[in-house]
Amino acid sequence: MGYKSIISFVQNYGYGAKPVYNSSYVANSFTLWDTWINFDDVDAVQTKVSYAKCKGLLGYNAFQIANDNNCALSQAAADMSDTKRQRKKKRKLWVIAPVILAAVILMWTIFCYVQREIFEPQGHLRKVRSWITRAKISHVGGLNSSSPPNLQIFRFSSIKAATKNFASENMIGHGGYGPVYKGKLRKGEEIAVKRLSKTSSQGLEEFENEVTLTSSLQHVNLLRVIGICTEREEKMLIYEFMPNKSLDFYLYADQAKKDLLDWRKRVSIIEGLVQGLLYLHEYSNFTIIHRDIKTSNILLDEDMNPKISDFGMAKSFKKDGLEAYTARIVGTYGYLPPEYVKNGTYSLKYDVYSFGVVLLQIISGKRTSCFYGCNELNLLEYAYELWKQGEEAKFFDASLDDSCSQCKLFRCMQVGLLCVQEDAGDRPSMVEVFALLKNENGVAISTIPKKPAFSVTSRDERSQDDDNGINNEKIFSVNLTTITQLVPR
Repeated sequence: MGYKSIISFVQNYGYGAKPVYNSSYVANSFTLWDTWINFDDVDAVQTKVSYAKCKGLLGYNAFQIANDNNCALSQAAADMSDTKRQRKKKRKLWVIAPVILAAVILMWTIFCYVQREIFEPQGHLRKVRSWITRAKISHVGGLNSSSPPNLQIFRFSSIKAATKNFASENMIGHGGYGPVYKGKLRKGEEIAVKRLSKTSSQGLEEFENEVTLTSSLQHVNLLRVIGICTEREEKMLIYEFMPNKSLDFYLYADQAKKDLLDWRKRVSIIEGLVQGLLYLHEYSNFTIIHRDIKTSNILLDEDMNPKISDFGMAKSFKKDGLEAYTARIVGTYGYLPPEYVKNGTYSLKYDVYSFGVVLLQIISGKRTSCFYGCNELNLLEYAYELWKQGEEAKFFDASLDDSCSQCKLFRCMQVGLLCVQEDAGDRPSMVEVFALLKNENGVAISTIPKKPAFSVTSRDERSQDDDNGINNEKIFSVNLTTITQLVPR
């Protein structure tokens, strides 16, 4: 029945037509015989819409009448349909919005984690790689500079936890670079952490130098660098931990500690030191001069095996390089060869000289900073004079017994004196040192040592410097060459 028919029917037979409504509907209705007819005119539909909106009803029914030419009624029905769709959209939005928000938060968390754990450490690694590339181009030339360093990149939080927030009780040393701490990683591995001091005079240059060289060196007698930390503007080097400290801890201590290093162990230390220097000079991919061989830089592992440490002042050469020059002289009293102090010249014979000093200290247990004998001679002079007079036994550590060893104290003393001769050309190479100490043929050394170099100041000069307030870090000029960071031993 169409709309017009209903209108006509109600007009003609609409007795009893009246509005009917309750809390859920409003309608005009009338009865025709036994049939109840619900009739909505335009006013009724509009009333329904307003009523439903006012009461906040869940919904209402609207009937779309086909072929209806009553625009007002059709528009009212269309408005009701649109309102229903809008409410459905709002309900969907309230469900979807929290899901989208949770997804955004999750994605942001993942992004921050990736940025922190992957990209930031990779940024540090790229920085280290650039240092290595620059150093290899400037010092070595033809080497493959694209190979990545064999180093771990540590987070600051990991090192802070390992050292218990750099606790003072975990500090095991302090040098020109800064403090050194003992630490323990979460997996139980013990480490040593060298942290650049804010006031360090060595600073970034030494840090880069050590990273550059140690990343490409692998030898049982070289201290292994595990990784670095450059987060929060820090400059930290992380090493394998050496539980038995350094060689000087035993050589200059009381007799009880000296006795821990019997002659067999000292021979093992000498052999390890020779092997480490041979690797640096002859068998690595490029020639390296350590430039800071001394007893405090020879660390000892749990089996008292020696490890050469501290490559901050090391220099690398091409294989055909012989020597170089520097205007900035750095080093430690008693271990510097004369050509380096006077002219800034350094070569492989620099390390040979330093090794000779250490060798004389190992067999005597004496310091380079003290004076000996009636004439108050320095260590090298004292050793030379006793050797020349045939009184070598006075120089040796009285606790040592070489009777059961092929390596004899006298031979070590002679090799040590050959290594500390004033003219660098007179000193043997480390290959020759190895052969002389090994002595497989049992042949006596025919070369007679010449008078050793005197690169340390006299006692009077040193006393005068102390009076002027110059103690551990000494700065002075020799032939217009500045000497800095000289530490007495």
